[in-house]
Amino acid sequence: MNVFSIRYFYLIVLSLIWGSSFILMKKGLEVFSYEQVAALRLFITSIVLIPFVFSALKKIKKKHYVPILVAALFGSGIPAFLFTLAQTYLDSSFVGILNSLTPLFTFCIGIIIFNQKYHKINLLGIFIGLIGAIFLSLNNLNQSISINIYVYLVVFASLLYAISANVIKRYLYDLDSTDITSIVFLILGPLSGVYIFSTDFIVLFDNNKAYESLAYITILAIICTALAGVMFYKLIKISSPTFATSVTYLIPIVALFWGFIDGEKLIGQYFVGVALIFSGLYLVNKKSVNN
Repeated sequence: MNVFSIRYFYLIVLSLIWGSSFILMKKGLEVFSYEQVAALRLFITSIVLIPFVFSALKKIKKKHYVPILVAALFGSGIPAFLFTLAQTYLDSSFVGILNSLTPLFTFCIGIIIFNQKYHKINLLGIFIGLIGAIFLSLNNLNQSISINIYVYLVVFASLLYAISANVIKRYLYDLDSTDITSIVFLILGPLSGVYIFSTDFIVLFDNNKAYESLAYITILAIICTALAGVMFYKLIKISSPTFATSVTYLIPIVALFWGFIDGEKLIGQYFVGVALIFSGLYLVNKKSVNN
């Protein structure tokens, strides 16, 4: 499998994983508060990655400290709380549309702050992919679209993701993706654990459904955070930050797939959206091979 194929393999697998994370998050929110779900997700992830921490610590140098802190706070910590809070008030489809702004933010930050090479065809691909994501998502919205504080939270989280992706590409290129992930959650895990056990977390287990919700959050942590984090950092390293974050365009396709399995009918609008997304992804990647 060549590098080009590996990139798309990672992109598709990540979209399948993250596209399912909204469902798992919703299940966790049935019992726990959004703060508890986000903190549990980070805490459990840190525990899962403990076996990799000791090896990673040997490779960390002083120059990595600030970039890793940025990756921890902007790429995982803060967005985990912002997305979980927004998920309690916004439709998942709408959140997916807003999250699709991430590649655009990543592209702009890469040019303005990190002086990355500018290719018009990549920018065209970003907008085509964004339009495709909107095509797929609009028909699934279960509530009217309104601009409120929760919309801004998702947009802000997308901006933080964009900053983190560029920082990882520029300053953490010499670290393995597993090392980056394990150190990121070594920072976030203990803080999240302290917070969790300062809440009514234990008391909530009087509700039998709490065990089921915790199981969903554990899957969210292991698959959608630990494994997906390693894959995402790897994708950034072998491609460009813009291409890696364009995984957000594929998430609505995953939502469409789950809807089809659940008996929803496919309409012409969906096929147009899928075609636009894959066309956009091709253009985003076409001239960014060496970025």
